[in-house]
Amino acid sequence: MSGQLDRVWDLIDPARLRRTLLDMMDIYSPSGKEEDIQLYLEDLLSRAGFVVERQIVEGDEERYNLRVTMGSGDPQLYLVGHVDTVPAWDLEEFGAREEEGVIHGLGSADMKGGCAAMLEAWLALAEAFPAAERPAVGLLLVVGEEENGDGSAAFLEKIRPPWVVVGEPTGLSACFAHYGYLEADFVTRGLRSHSSMPELGHNAVESMLRLLLLLGKKPLFDRERSEIVYSIRELSSSRAGFVVPDRCEAWIDLHLPPGMKPVAVQEEIHRFLAEGKQLIPELDVEVSFDFASPGYDLGDDTRPARIITEIWPRLGLLPKLDAFRSHSDGNLFFAAGCRPLILGPGYLETAHTPDEQVVFAEVVTAARIYAALCLGMGVTEVESSG
Repeated sequence: MSGQLDRVWDLIDPARLRRTLLDMMDIYSPSGKEEDIQLYLEDLLSRAGFVVERQIVEGDEERYNLRVTMGSGDPQLYLVGHVDTVPAWDLEEFGAREEEGVIHGLGSADMKGGCAAMLEAWLALAEAFPAAERPAVGLLLVVGEEENGDGSAAFLEKIRPPWVVVGEPTGLSACFAHYGYLEADFVTRGLRSHSSMPELGHNAVESMLRLLLLLGKKPLFDRERSEIVYSIRELSSSRAGFVVPDRCEAWIDLHLPPGMKPVAVQEEIHRFLAEGKQLIPELDVEVSFDFASPGYDLGDDTRPARIITEIWPRLGLLPKLDAFRSHSDGNLFFAAGCRPLILGPGYLETAHTPDEQVVFAEVVTAARIYAALCLGMGVTEVESSG
């Protein structure tokens, strides 16, 4: 593969890649409003000679994935990127800004940097080989990842490839393990009274605060000792003027290490609530779990792991295998029977924040890694061993 890979790497064009990334970042594409960026990407791929398939998502003609393939036979691997972002912090300044090799702006790391690198690897592969000699791989650009993963879910209704590479920001670490995710919605209820006479009511906010303080002290949710990543995402109450609030709601994100089952955590939370009702006076609380997804660990003795281990030194990188600790569409692909590798430029630390950024050199390196994976994985096991 070495000679072929050198040919593809020589065709990876940093100037073209930078232009693609900056163009993508200048198109505002929060979840639910991805049509403009998909039109741009569809045109880019069509002009490169590819037949681009639109996959309509949930019956909405304006929301669709883009899917392209190359080579003969069913793709052995798909490069998967989501084109949507979280909403902009500032609609006047959501676009790209480059300073000393670092590109700042909404989506730079999560994950337009990864998408642009996948596109550049794809174009370089197409330029390096005639159609009959290209690896059997696919490129999938999905919508809706930042909400409920409806784009990837639509793809998985019909197609389930053996392997996918999801370009979430990992700092180019290869994540063959992935945390699970559990979303918990707590609601406490009280009795409304005039704010000057709180003794006549029951404050749902105070009940919630006491409940959350108790929860944080449980060994399973203690940040100092537990493997669970526990985050209170939202806290809100009934707002009806000068009164004691009679309702409070808290959304909690729980990222579970690979191997920990969401149902076991749900059962522990139910036990905790039963205990809380004994400790907190007049506690009226209910909990629901709107989303649950187990994690996974694919191990490091796989074809993609061997390919990456082989090319890392050529790229001047130290081998680094890790577990992806956020939620991603990788959980959906694994649940559908695919094997997902999470690997992309940028870091989770700045994703979803006003300081989101990606080092452009990392985006170029990501394109090289994606090209190597396509070359190494775009053949069947029999062909690769023959």
